[in-house]
Amino acid sequence: MNYFQLKSYINHWLDAVDEHSIHSPFFFDFYNSVIRGDSDPLFLEIEKTRTHLLKDHTLVKMKDLGAASPHFKNGNREIARVAATSLNEEKYCLLFYRIARHAGAKSMVELGTSMGITSLYLSNAKGTKLTTFEGNKAMINIALTNFESFDRKNIKLVEGNIDETLPDYLQNPAKIDFALIDANHRYEPTIRYFNWLAKRMGDHGVIVIDDIYYSKEMGRAWKELKNHDLVYGSIDLFRCGILFFDLVLNKQHFIWKY
Repeated sequence: MNYFQLKSYINHWLDAVDEHSIHSPFFFDFYNSVIRGDSDPLFLEIEKTRTHLLKDHTLVKMKDLGAASPHFKNGNREIARVAATSLNEEKYCLLFYRIARHAGAKSMVELGTSMGITSLYLSNAKGTKLTTFEGNKAMINIALTNFESFDRKNIKLVEGNIDETLPDYLQNPAKIDFALIDANHRYEPTIRYFNWLAKRMGDHGVIVIDDIYYSKEMGRAWKELKNHDLVYGSIDLFRCGILFFDLVLNKQHFIWKY
């Protein structure tokens, strides 16, 4: 944890509140059913896949498409080490799934497929279709193998540079109910991806921004996005931020521990 992250964590810890300070019925329910939600045995098989990846010492050629990884000095990397540093933890995979489920998401977008673990969680939301975007070929091959092993027909993986593939995808006027931005952890791409997606979000849509305190520029992006004109509610969980597009939420912002 660098100085910026440590300072941000201390401020977050000091400012965080619990359910006793939540007066909004919507956010009170969200806190108890999503933030405090239980684990689910439905995902045991997915976690076995994670364990397999964490033990796989096969070398793959990787390229950092966004912010440079602080964990590697070259492109030849063991799958196990990449999995250990890039996969979302089980608790956050569960959180993203519960957010999507709570939103009743039928159409979902994920920017940054990685090895497909989070995608597999999200695809369990009832009646949903997930479109996930990834530009790293090694990650794509691993993710597609995982999707095939779980026979997930409701996941579509879009290959290529997100700066090129996402605008093409968004030519479709259909609304998006849930989006996870977990790619290219820098200010400008994060703002750009948000602005593109915001135009297609449904009335009750939710966007999750991962790693909001990864760096000063990500902290700056988060501060700007939670105050965006189209955002009517936000939750800061330190590791990630949740943005709501529902007009009835009346510009409410919360800082919670998770």
